[in-house]
Amino acid sequence: MTGSVNQPKPDDAVAGGQPKRSRYARTPDEFAVHLLMEGGHREEVRFPTIQEFQKWYSGELVPKSSSNDFITIPIKNIQGEYMVARPSKIMAIRVEPVFSSSIER
Repeated sequence: MTGSVNQPKPDDAVAGGQPKRSRYARTPDEFAVHLLMEGGHREEVRFPTIQEFQKWYSGELVPKSSSNDFITIPIKNIQGEYMVARPSKIMAIRVEPVFSSSIER
């Protein structure tokens, strides 16, 4: 048997029952949400946090998912600028975390 008995295993929990996060874990700076519309049109909107996206998704899109009435979709992080779309015409949604780097390549 090798190693110390006291070494934590990758799936060990810390106080509070949560798995220990790596000190190298990154936090996304924002989330890019890709909307695939009926007819092949694609649109990208951005949300500052996943909670903001979930709030919009569950509060605006899901309740009217089969409706042909327009809903507002916030564009990027610009306050007061919106896109309108018919929720019944949104075929797919992809959520992508975006990480900004201090080194531009």
